[in-house]
Amino acid sequence: MKKPIIGVLLSFLLLLSILIPQAPLTSADDEPDQDLWKAITQLKTTTSFMNTGAHPDDERSHLLAYLSLKEGVRTSSNIANRGEGGQNEIGQELGNGLGIIRSEELIEASEVTNVDLIILSEDTDDPIYDFGFSKTPEETFEEWGEELTYERFIRSIREERPEIVFPSFLDVDTQHGHHRAITILSLRAFDDAADPSVFPEHMDEGLTPWQIKKMYLPAVDNNNPTLSIEVGNEVDPIYGKTYAQLGEESRYLHKSQGMGRDLPVAPLYVNLDLVKSVNDIPETEDSIYDGLDITFKEAAEQLSGSNNQIRGVLLQADRALNKVINQFPDRGQTLLAAHDALEDIENAKKRIASRNIDPELQEDLLFKLEVKQDQLTEVSQVASSLDVSVDVENAALTRGGTYTVSVQAENNGDQTLNDVELGLNTPEDWTVQGSSTAQSLTPGETNEVQYEVTVPEDAEFYHPYAPFILSADVSYAVNGQGVNYHVNPEDTVAVLPDVAVHITPDQISINELDVPDDVQVDMTLTNYVNGSAEASAYLDIPDGWEVSPSEAEVEFSEQLETQNVTFTLSPPEENVDDEFNVEGLVDVNGSTFNTTVQLIDYDHIRTQYYLYDAEASGISFDLAIPDGLKVGYIDSGFDRIPEYLQNIGIDLTLLTDEEIANGDLSEYTTIVQGIRSFRGRDILAQENDRLLNFVNNGGHLIVQYHTPNDGWDDAKHAPYPIEIGVPSIRWRVTDKNSDVDIFNPEHELFTYPNAISDSDWEGWVQERALYFPMSWDDRYETFIGMKDPVDPEPYTSGILMAEYGEGTYMHTNLVWYRQIQGQVPGGYRLFTNLMSYPLAAEE
Repeated sequence: MKKPIIGVLLSFLLLLSILIPQAPLTSADDEPDQDLWKAITQLKTTTSFMNTGAHPDDERSHLLAYLSLKEGVRTSSNIANRGEGGQNEIGQELGNGLGIIRSEELIEASEVTNVDLIILSEDTDDPIYDFGFSKTPEETFEEWGEELTYERFIRSIREERPEIVFPSFLDVDTQHGHHRAITILSLRAFDDAADPSVFPEHMDEGLTPWQIKKMYLPAVDNNNPTLSIEVGNEVDPIYGKTYAQLGEESRYLHKSQGMGRDLPVAPLYVNLDLVKSVNDIPETEDSIYDGLDITFKEAAEQLSGSNNQIRGVLLQADRALNKVINQFPDRGQTLLAAHDALEDIENAKKRIASRNIDPELQEDLLFKLEVKQDQLTEVSQVASSLDVSVDVENAALTRGGTYTVSVQAENNGDQTLNDVELGLNTPEDWTVQGSSTAQSLTPGETNEVQYEVTVPEDAEFYHPYAPFILSADVSYAVNGQGVNYHVNPEDTVAVLPDVAVHITPDQISINELDVPDDVQVDMTLTNYVNGSAEASAYLDIPDGWEVSPSEAEVEFSEQLETQNVTFTLSPPEENVDDEFNVEGLVDVNGSTFNTTVQLIDYDHIRTQYYLYDAEASGISFDLAIPDGLKVGYIDSGFDRIPEYLQNIGIDLTLLTDEEIANGDLSEYTTIVQGIRSFRGRDILAQENDRLLNFVNNGGHLIVQYHTPNDGWDDAKHAPYPIEIGVPSIRWRVTDKNSDVDIFNPEHELFTYPNAISDSDWEGWVQERALYFPMSWDDRYETFIGMKDPVDPEPYTSGILMAEYGEGTYMHTNLVWYRQIQGQVPGGYRLFTNLMSYPLAAEE
């Protein structure tokens, strides 16, 4: 009786195995082969999708993860600038230093979601720069140059040839002007990218017009979108996460912006509105692919007439791609199938190129076949388990130096790789000695090739946005079908000056009311020569100044050694120039260098360098500082105001956590909290009452702005309620030249110790104010009004002050740190007045 039962059970299990869809298999050790699956998934479709935005972090990560990692869509992020105008949550880099960080974070985030990355901004001084918040697209275009931006945007469309385009934001007045500008260009590009009369120079360069097939925008009404895509409820069997969670994994890499959040496995939808399409689409779509051919098989089924002669090669190409997919997770069989597919793709290209078919169809299919060749090469690279490393004897190169570069390959797979060659790519004018000989690598075998590379004497210094200057050129064949790809060194290889120069302070402020007898300038010299070096360091100073010593001889014994030299500058007793520069120079081996190398080193991105002129910019202006002013500053880590105030002569002490909790705060006239201090200093959450007691007992407390997400408690942290404006996009003044209305010009804040005039509001940097309070207690007095041209009414809460007990509490959201760090005299004078308020009554 047992045998029939077993037979029935086996039959039932067999039926279940047929009926239940099978998840992709995992590797032999039960660990999902994520790298291989990420490469293979791209073969599932010929569709392409582009997401457009203005800044790093504008990408719609959930949707990109879904389309790329689940659907296999060739996805791209097209980003305008590099986020130079934002704030930094992990360090004090601003401007280009921050732009480099955010660019690298975007690169790493795109790796997670397997998304191609396009950044329109090409240089550290590029016009398409993040100049700060903008409320209108018109202001954005004026700053960037609309024609320049659009030309680059259309070029990227014609190069990438996306079938679907999706801007991340709507063109509405609640959005950042940068976002709105990119959305406007995206919508305009639907027709213009296909028009050869728009930027016809592209055609001379070999590009061709491209017609986007569908254009989506974020849904206006989430209850009635054209299409909803669920991204949060399905756990991918390979990655062990939902696509929303994978999207957040990429967003966590935007650490300088504090991005990323933990999401549960739960329904989550991305809602889209279809706004343009070349084909008729139902009012409510079933799929984002409606109206598109998403495989070579579907393309073949649509052929007719003379185009039908290529039907067979398209079907064969489709079968070959599916065969590769079906070999997962066996790397060896995947490798063999990938090289078979490469042969089929090449045959299809030749057949289609030689046939008299519709030219647009021909061009489109040839492009898609080339994309599949690239994707199959990536599959081969992963499936081969060929481990290639590029080791540079010394990653810090200098002009005229010779270095050993080793390229090593180990076959960790189970298939023999034939004709393995390990070449080296360098700039054309570099001298390279050594060559690679083709040889087979059986499983377990290793090959290593060494090259001697000499850097020219006139080689370009490192640029953070340039391609890798060194890479391995790897090629091999399987069953007679070859592949070729590049492998970059793990370390950042950079051509750097023999000796780098860093000047401290990088900005010099001279108070014309109290010109110092001398100004100390420290020069830090870093040796990048591979070995010992002798250097002579000196300063180029303004006319009328003196410096001692005139030069300093320095000896280095090894690379990366640093030496410090102190120079004493003596400015003239009077008539110091309003603006001046002090340049640092060093002579090494007959060459002169004046370059600062800023190391950018964080665990979540690759090491980067920002090179710029080694100079300190200087200003001189009148600044009255009252006797007895003693300031305690609670540094948040987000601004450098304290060092600038100290350099100008203000008696300022940085308060430690211990001093905040237990010190004698009464010794300070004024205590200032740095920007976003409740986020930057945990101690404040538990010791805020102590600071309010400082005010109650007669002190003066100045609190600078917080974002709505910094832990600010509207009812608790100030003596009387202050509510930060939301949405924060509205509660700011971005026009740095905005008119300022002073309600009571005779108030001490504007007369003591510095008499404030219109000139003090001139030359401001980037913006006036951020995160205005939108409501506040009646006991606060307001002092100024300001607005952007698009604002109906001025904002009046830029400076709020109230008496509390025996002292005064002030909240100010003007961006003082940009003005003081940007050497704006009015910023110094106004902020000094704010700090000096308690002493005004004593005059």
